[in-house]
Amino acid sequence: MGQPQRKKLDKTLKPHWVWAIAFGSAVGWGAFVLPTDWLAGNGPLPVVIGFLLGAILMTVIGVSYGFLIKQFPVSGGEFAYAYIGFGRTHAFVAGWFLTLGYICTVALNSSALALLGKFLFPSVVKIVPLYTIAGWDVYLGEIIISTVTLIVFAFLNIRGASFSGRSQFIFTMVLLSGVILLAIGAIVSDQATASNMQPLIDPSKPAIASILAIVAITPWAYLGFDNIPQAAEEFDFPPNKAFKLIVYALLAAGLAYSVMVLTVSSLAPWQELAGSASAWATGDAIDSIFGRLGIFIIATALIMGIFTGLNGFYLSSSRLMFAMGRARVLPQMFHRLHPKYNTPYVGIIFTSLLCLIAPWFGREVLLWIVDMSSIGVTIAYFYCCATAFRMSNSKVQKTFATLGIISAATFFFLLTMWFLDSSLSAPSYIALAVWAGLGLLFYLFKQKEYNAIPRKELNYLITEKEEIPQNK
Repeated sequence: MGQPQRKKLDKTLKPHWVWAIAFGSAVGWGAFVLPTDWLAGNGPLPVVIGFLLGAILMTVIGVSYGFLIKQFPVSGGEFAYAYIGFGRTHAFVAGWFLTLGYICTVALNSSALALLGKFLFPSVVKIVPLYTIAGWDVYLGEIIISTVTLIVFAFLNIRGASFSGRSQFIFTMVLLSGVILLAIGAIVSDQATASNMQPLIDPSKPAIASILAIVAITPWAYLGFDNIPQAAEEFDFPPNKAFKLIVYALLAAGLAYSVMVLTVSSLAPWQELAGSASAWATGDAIDSIFGRLGIFIIATALIMGIFTGLNGFYLSSSRLMFAMGRARVLPQMFHRLHPKYNTPYVGIIFTSLLCLIAPWFGREVLLWIVDMSSIGVTIAYFYCCATAFRMSNSKVQKTFATLGIISAATFFFLLTMWFLDSSLSAPSYIALAVWAGLGLLFYLFKQKEYNAIPRKELNYLITEKEEIPQNK
């Protein structure tokens, strides 16, 4: 069989850049904006336990990622793994839902920068009020901020993986410095006390319910560690190092979330912070204790978190679409590489164009879609672990894969059981139904062409191997 054209990406990503892509994408802006939201109805202790437990569950899932990256260091991540384990239809399902998760996260990061602008420079951002959607006032100023941010980071990612990888590491180091400085400030401050954290658990509901509510959001909170398999084709180091990078990224992310929650809850009684009507209650708490210096530190860290999220998810969404285009699931234009920078620029531009629509609908509507996309992430986790189970001959690996499958299923049920606090909202269910319906229509449209590709050819396009070794 003559081999079809299979374009490859340059191997330019260094280990510490890849770690920064995973960690920076996983932490992002949430650690600096949402602590007061997480404290509401939960209390500091369940939040910290929930995040650390989530990091452990993600690490269990990460074992399967490490195993598959070592065997198949190609772009596409879960799309490729679902194909390897279960065939082309399952690959489409994993790729379809994961693409939405990545693109939504790019859009949400750009809107977070506008949210910060509303807090720091309201007179500048709140110019030309347009309309209100789902209780969110949309201003032309925030649309401009989001638009410029999306275009700038699209350009930076087109410039090359090495450029974005180096930038990501710098952004991540500044972000970590911000977390450490705020924690030190809380420790040495007379006003920040452990008594503000009391009661450690909200007495209005069982502690286990509070912990599970936080565990349920960890697929979204730690989304970003799976940018590592999306970048696997571009490693300039042996792929067997990937698992260590995943573990280091998840542990660091879990600690960063926990430190920020404990820091914020020590600044004032957490019930007051959780009940605040402020657009950025976390920023208010920092300002009340540390003044403008504190605001400068947390704002800088927040901006770096936004930048790392934009950088990381532009990379992963474009690599996923590149892999799907290479497999002819998506139109062939997604398989094109930039003539100068050798980057999958079509996927980057496509992500940017879709995200440019989001600011016009307001942040509340975007949050509905992002919440729904957590379902897609758990589906991708499931496929990865199930494929690792089928491909491995090791009892230890199979055990971890089984635990990963159980973890992914647990996340799925926590999000879909309507009687739980962790369940999706009604608008998110509607968004999920719409996206699933669009995926079904697109698949029916492409099915004949996609299924006509010979098995060996598709193996080669997705994995660079004509034969995929199966578990005996």
